[in-house]
Amino acid sequence: MRPLPPEDPGTPDHRGPARFLVWTARRTWRSVTGAMALAVIWFVGQALIPAVVGRAIDALAARDAPALTAWTLAGLGLGVVQALTGITRHRLAVYNWLAAAMRTVQLTVRQAARLGGALPRRLDAGEVVAISTSDIVHVGDAVDISARGTGAVVAIVVVAVIMLSTSVPLGLVVVLGVPLLMAVASLLIRPLHRRQQAYRDAQGRLTGRAADVVAGLRVLRGVGGEDAMAAAYRAESQALRGAGVRVARTESVLEAAQVLLPGLLLAVVTWLGARFAIDGSITVGQLVSFYGYAAFLVAPLRTLTEALDKFTRGHVAARRVVRMLGTTGDLPEPAAPAAAPGGPAELVDAPSGLQVRPGELTAVAAAVPADAAAIADRLGRHAPGAPGAVTLGGVPLDALALDAVRRRILVADNDARLFTGPLRADLDPDGAAGGERMAAAVAAAAAHDVLDALPDGLDSDVAERGRSFSGGQQQRLWLVRALLADPEVLVLVEPTSAVDAHTEARIAARLGAARAGRTTVVCSTSPLVLDRADRVVYVEGGRAVAAGTHRDLLDSCPGYARTVTREED
Repeated sequence: MRPLPPEDPGTPDHRGPARFLVWTARRTWRSVTGAMALAVIWFVGQALIPAVVGRAIDALAARDAPALTAWTLAGLGLGVVQALTGITRHRLAVYNWLAAAMRTVQLTVRQAARLGGALPRRLDAGEVVAISTSDIVHVGDAVDISARGTGAVVAIVVVAVIMLSTSVPLGLVVVLGVPLLMAVASLLIRPLHRRQQAYRDAQGRLTGRAADVVAGLRVLRGVGGEDAMAAAYRAESQALRGAGVRVARTESVLEAAQVLLPGLLLAVVTWLGARFAIDGSITVGQLVSFYGYAAFLVAPLRTLTEALDKFTRGHVAARRVVRMLGTTGDLPEPAAPAAAPGGPAELVDAPSGLQVRPGELTAVAAAVPADAAAIADRLGRHAPGAPGAVTLGGVPLDALALDAVRRRILVADNDARLFTGPLRADLDPDGAAGGERMAAAVAAAAAHDVLDALPDGLDSDVAERGRSFSGGQQQRLWLVRALLADPEVLVLVEPTSAVDAHTEARIAARLGAARAGRTTVVCSTSPLVLDRADRVVYVEGGRAVAAGTHRDLLDSCPGYARTVTREED
């Protein structure tokens, strides 16, 4: 089993759809080149069979037993070569298809993660769905067909040379007929290209509208707009159906041309060959060979037409992928990323004056919860801000590559989601956590009862968006996932807001030990959590106005005391 693309798919060339397809093929150039070479041998082996059969017939007519035996063995050898090269070529072709499709998935998922909250504002949901479902298939098809397309071209050239060397008129029929057939096919490919593009755009818009309707269904029912939206969706759906019918009509004409045009070429070659055989210009064996050549040419001609079709579809799909890859988010990458500081470093948020010491558990208690959430977003570089507003070891976060920030700082808030599939894979996507680490994270998040209630424990399947779990259960599972990620800096936003007091006390008591030696920031106003922090920072009006232990601040800072005890002024 050959390995599929590595974790890092590379930096794509998204200056245009053709450049992206070439870049994708070059990433697996060895297997792509190997598939092309095998396809050439495979097709040429088929092209030589009619010549061998014709020579065998002539040897039989001349009663030349040695020659007949030699040509029979040659045909057997070509058959063995075709079988071996055909099997190996197909294996490489499947690998090339999978590699191209999976690499496109990796790139689009990585780009979606980079765009984050900006993704819905930059791209329609339907367009993203179309990329992840159909466009990756067409990109893979475009890379896959390159091998057979190359073999078909070489085979046609070989057949033309053989026919020209035997009979110039018949050879000219092939040499002139093939480009003519391809020209006719290209005339059909062009409108197919346009109609496919229009269909895909309409499909993306309709999928996006469906997602919007489902998300806002409760609101629509409340204002009485459900019928109006249903009517609009129905009209767009019928328009999409019409666009699909137009695509299918062009495709059916193209399929018919793929059968008719090579058939006409076969008829012309057979008719001319028969006349030349009657005149004695060619032998009976050569006539059989020419018929075989004409019949064989149907396959490479259909392959070339298929290649044109798949390259066109791949170009349309790559244009959509390139548009997504070229989309910029709210957080632009620095032109020349700075070097990240080595080892644990102090994290400083200048707008609030918050200083997070490395290796400590720092709690942020804000009089207004939105201030704490804003600080968490800045610490994780999830929101744009003033240049140099947040620094890590004296290096501005916005001067670091976004990937470097994400690897070192993880912000876990209550907007997290559980994904459909086995719970173990959801909590530990990389599969790097062993049994002891998993058990420790589950214990720290006080999530044993959640797992005990599942029929298969960690191997149980999670329902869509984790809807089978209560809010408190989901919150504890999110915490398990964050602890297993084990980032250098972990920022938790209200990690115990949905659990009962007893569970909150257990989490607060175990969190510090679970993150020993690592930097942890907890945004919370829970006295149970604050009492376990190494250091508490009180934020009022967006600024850090006091710092110390929970008990010290209760005595020295009235605002802090009112905030954490929920007292009214």
